[in-house]
Amino acid sequence: MLDRIFDYLNFHFSVEASIVLLILIFLEAVLSADNAIALAAIAQGLEDKKLERQALNFGLVVAYVLRISLILTATWVQKFWQFEFLGAAYLLWLVFQHFTSQETEDDHHHGPRFNSLWQAIPVIAFTDLAFSLDSVTTAIAVSQERWLVLTGATIGIITLRFMAGLFIRWLDEFENLEDAGYVTVALVGLRLLLKVVNDALVPPEWFMITAISLILAWGFTKRTVVELPQEEPEKTEVSK
Repeated sequence: MLDRIFDYLNFHFSVEASIVLLILIFLEAVLSADNAIALAAIAQGLEDKKLERQALNFGLVVAYVLRISLILTATWVQKFWQFEFLGAAYLLWLVFQHFTSQETEDDHHHGPRFNSLWQAIPVIAFTDLAFSLDSVTTAIAVSQERWLVLTGATIGIITLRFMAGLFIRWLDEFENLEDAGYVTVALVGLRLLLKVVNDALVPPEWFMITAISLILAWGFTKRTVVELPQEEPEKTEVSK
């Protein structure tokens, strides 16, 4: 039974497999930065730090199941352009929702707001799935051995949770970071859309990584100004 499972997953461990696995882990880490900030911004819609962590934990568990399903059916999914079109439309809809939302007192737009944890979980899971339509294609191109891609995806989800946790903290610290994150989401959505329209128009990975790095660097350029309460001047008693 195990032999059949390993054969299905193309399990052949070697030095070359180890190198490919390291490449997949590196790709997951690099390509998940924009994903992480998007998920962090979505989780912030709960406006409660405890619920934000729970939403990320539960949402990424569901996202992991969806990622594994996508990897195992990748050959079939790639035959239908409709999946990439829906993924692109979903990501661009998130961007539209963000930049058309009402500005708050800090003159910045904010992502979706949720009344409960269970509203945020599916949004987090499906956002990761939309991102995975692009990253899984890249992973499959690097290696046809399913066990390597599955291992890379597992490590990628763990890395994504860690990075999203960091971005939740940084979103409170840098006022342009959320906008920068949604701009990178727009880039990923447009890249998916171009794959549907004409694969020859799709920008290379190095261009996407460079563009995302520059946009996120801009997001870290301005810290949030925290206004401290002014102390009232002490009243001095005037002696009569």
